[in-house]
Amino acid sequence: DNWAFLYAQRLALKQELPLHVCFCLVPKFLDATIRHYDFMLRGLQEVAKECAELNISFHLLLGYAKDVLPAFVVEHGVGGLVTDFCPLRLPRQWVEDVKERLPEDVPFAQVDAHNIVPCWVASPKQEYTAWTIRGKIHAQLPEFLTEFPPIICHPYPPSCPAEPITWEACYSSLQVDRTVKEVEWATPGTAAGMAVLQSFIAERLKYFGSHRNDPNKAALSNLSPWFHFGQVSTQRAILEVQKHRDKYKESVDTFVEEAVVRRELAENFCYYNENYDSVQGAYSWAQTTLKLHAKDKRPFLYTLEELEQGTTHDPLWNAAQLQMVQEGKMHGFLRMYWAKKILEWTHSPEEALRFAIYLNDRYELDGGDPNGY
Repeated sequence: DNWAFLYAQRLALKQELPLHVCFCLVPKFLDATIRHYDFMLRGLQEVAKECAELNISFHLLLGYAKDVLPAFVVEHGVGGLVTDFCPLRLPRQWVEDVKERLPEDVPFAQVDAHNIVPCWVASPKQEYTAWTIRGKIHAQLPEFLTEFPPIICHPYPPSCPAEPITWEACYSSLQVDRTVKEVEWATPGTAAGMAVLQSFIAERLKYFGSHRNDPNKAALSNLSPWFHFGQVSTQRAILEVQKHRDKYKESVDTFVEEAVVRRELAENFCYYNENYDSVQGAYSWAQTTLKLHAKDKRPFLYTLEELEQGTTHDPLWNAAQLQMVQEGKMHGFLRMYWAKKILEWTHSPEEALRFAIYLNDRYELDGGDPNGY
């Protein structure tokens, strides 16, 4: 379920060439910990296995793409390169760095495989609200929200087999915090993610429209970790959920609103606003309000450590924070309450944003995601 992969295979079939899949494992990324890396690597083990069954070589390269990929391209006589898309600053820089170092005769294509309507097609500029992007996206859904053609067993085998991957070496190459442990409730990988999707449809979808904002009710899909790591395609989730529109119209429409419109609004924000992770990225009216209230007396002020340990005066906030620390996922509605309170309990909007991003990206399994910013 990956348009970049499908496009790459089409190119390879047309040229009657083997197809290689490369994953460049960077030693650190933002505030990610072993919790994130373990989820990602265990998912990749499943990808490696599936690629082998499809007669496609899977390579895990240790290091930044600019340092390992151009050499791989030359060494294997690669005729063309296809990459996915992420609107965040670092991944975009990785793409630029590779572009500069590739041999000139190797074409390099980028496919937005994780949005339904590709980010740059949905809108050519930063959108103000869901209201302004909704019509643009819905107008293009008939073209883009389609069933995936299948990846086929690749008929052109590589001339030399991929080097076997020593997963232990991958883990030891990481320069990340290992104190934030893996979680037990979420099993990484596509098979596990698809099982969560099926349980959502069978048990929780009927309540999604009416109860998604109630933390006491099990109504959420809980799919964000698998979406974030690309282990379950959002498009696949929507195609499956839409089959139940006759029974649960309100829930299905709400799910499409959240998973397409709201999600792609976040992608749009990060793609067109270079200050997406700083107060400078906020609208001028928001910056004005924040400045006006910067000197307000704050009855409670907490350090990062106090927030991290969930030792504030507010039991609801502490519960949300500790759920995030222990389970790597906080209820979506509580995330908003959680973030607003950090603004109330810190010295400045800049400090509040810094703390919120740090805590979100360190503990949430879907941290470091456009939706977080």
